[in-house]
Amino acid sequence: MTATPVVSVVAAIAGLALAAYFYTVVKAADPGNERMVELMQAIQEGARAFLRREYRWIAIFVAVMTVLIFVFLDYGRPWGAIAYLFGAVLSGLAGFIGMTVATMANARTTQAARTGPQLALPLAFRGGAVMGFSVAGLALLGLGISYVLFVQVLEVDQPFQVLTAFGLGASSIALFARIGGGIYTKAADMGADLVGKVEAGIPEDDPRNPATIADNVGDNVGDVAGMGADLFESYAGSIIAPVALAAFAFADTGPFQSRALLFPLAIGAFGMVASIIGAFLVKAAPGATGRQLASALHRGQNVALALTVVLSFVFGFVFFNGVEGVENWWGFPVAAITGLLVGTAIGFVSEYYTSDHYGPVKNIAVASETGTATNIVAGIASGMQSVAGAVVLIVLAVGVSFYAGDVALPGVENTGIYGIALAAIGMLATTGVVVSVDAYGPIADNAGGIAEMAELPPEVRDVTDELDSLGNTTAAVAKGFAIGSAAVTALALFKAFEQAVIGAGGTISLDIGTVDVFAGLFLGAMLPFLFAALTMQAVGRAANKMIEEVRRQFDEVPGLRESLSAGPGAVGTKTDVKPDYARCIAISTEASLKEMVIPGALAVVVPLVIGFISTDALGGFLAGALVSGFALAIFMANAGGAWDNAKKYIEAGHHGGKGSEPHKAAVVGDTVGDPFKDTSGPAMNILIKVMTIVSLIFATAFVG
Repeated sequence: MTATPVVSVVAAIAGLALAAYFYTVVKAADPGNERMVELMQAIQEGARAFLRREYRWIAIFVAVMTVLIFVFLDYGRPWGAIAYLFGAVLSGLAGFIGMTVATMANARTTQAARTGPQLALPLAFRGGAVMGFSVAGLALLGLGISYVLFVQVLEVDQPFQVLTAFGLGASSIALFARIGGGIYTKAADMGADLVGKVEAGIPEDDPRNPATIADNVGDNVGDVAGMGADLFESYAGSIIAPVALAAFAFADTGPFQSRALLFPLAIGAFGMVASIIGAFLVKAAPGATGRQLASALHRGQNVALALTVVLSFVFGFVFFNGVEGVENWWGFPVAAITGLLVGTAIGFVSEYYTSDHYGPVKNIAVASETGTATNIVAGIASGMQSVAGAVVLIVLAVGVSFYAGDVALPGVENTGIYGIALAAIGMLATTGVVVSVDAYGPIADNAGGIAEMAELPPEVRDVTDELDSLGNTTAAVAKGFAIGSAAVTALALFKAFEQAVIGAGGTISLDIGTVDVFAGLFLGAMLPFLFAALTMQAVGRAANKMIEEVRRQFDEVPGLRESLSAGPGAVGTKTDVKPDYARCIAISTEASLKEMVIPGALAVVVPLVIGFISTDALGGFLAGALVSGFALAIFMANAGGAWDNAKKYIEAGHHGGKGSEPHKAAVVGDTVGDPFKDTSGPAMNILIKVMTIVSLIFATAFVG
């Protein structure tokens, strides 16, 4: 069993090798004509420039946190600080790799779409798979190396607190990358849509729109680099939670503890293998459309899921059968499988509420016939309704996994909570293929933008639009996995925090009749709403600047207004007069970097302040934030995805099609949904875990 961390490192290397292979496949594909290459390079340059500046800003925060860990925590000198930096560097690297390949894959996907979806879909997926397997591979590699180094080789003091610091490093990058990238992409998107599509009446991604390059850059910095850092943090956190819990809660359980510490790494290893196999099965048949394309993408996920179920039982037997005290070895793999199945079910709930194949999106499209207000009301109601299904599924996962863990080792406290922690990693065991499907979406979106800007035949845009619509749904499914795992992971981390406080000689109570706990509960329930408000206001302020700039260029750039009046398709009008794309890119970059600081800092500062005042209040605070943050995240992600696909459903020719009054209403609804689904909603799951992991890491300082 002691070789498990090494095996996880080998599995991680295999995942990274697959990412390298898919990189060569994408690079070898035809990027298209000179104009397509020019557009691809413009998007690449804008994305790299943003990421360089963003990482410089984040580096300041990382440096401050490193000093705090080094100064205030015994285990932080130096190992905790080193582990924190290691997690931050790998998280940032995963985002950079994914964004680099995504900006290579966009034009190549556009060129493949000239043949049909049977070539475009697997190419976009492989571009996304570089992101997916870089995220899962680097996270598992970092955790495996950290376990071998800090626990087995150096045998440092408080090694599992040090391992938790790795998770905080990943969370630090993820929080700011998600917020900053989300603000960037939605400011550009809103400016491009409201002025271009609604006011000027030109198509989405029309080259005459000054914000169109910034919009396509935003798809990469927000939905690829930001999402990659997000899922890196989620995956690493899901493995760290059961390891930390086993370290703090099972000190007196003999040989069981060593197995409980290593089983999460084993799940990560065989989940990686299952994901690798599933990734090779994503193919589209010639002429495939709609649900056939969706089935092609889901095939890889479903195969990976089935293999993970089988391997969970195999390794559960190997790890726990015959171990002293374990009466029902199957309980622990059942707990992990419960998480995997419930995560998939939450994904299906998200798909139901965000896909135009089902009633909720079609109902929003119908509501658009009576105006913007009814479109927005329908979208809000649909998003709120989707919370019910997700919450019921989370409660089911918690109940079943708790029971499974409890019956596996009866009479030992916290084995049920350990089962819940295994459910969290079960949800993200197939992260490699889940992120691959998610990252596919922005590539397809960019491919559509390049098709429009390069003035390719309409049938090419039809193919990319179909791929993009599917991408909105797959993104919502992946967000469902991430948000669901966040809720379960945060619960396990909270229990580890409680054990750490007690182990340090402190006390903690969750009795809501206690004033400290009650006050903390309300503060925690409030913070996700404040966080959402701050991030949405940030998007609004940045979008205002973008809208003003786009309007200014339409008024002041010689010939640009005349090209609009000539109408789409007029000879020469789209290429003879070029707007100032760079100015729009600069506006989004500057605004997003400035606006991400306060919301990001809240996640770290508030739990530290409360923790130093009262650990009881901090316990209530974390509980309140977990419940309200989870519900708010599901609502925002699904409402935003539904609004987006309702717009695309109308653009496909329903309810009057493009340019109709229902279409204009749907564009406004989609614009409202943009910060919902791509900024505030997905950042919420990071907020929940960052606050919990900060509390865990500084638990001994709170008691001292």
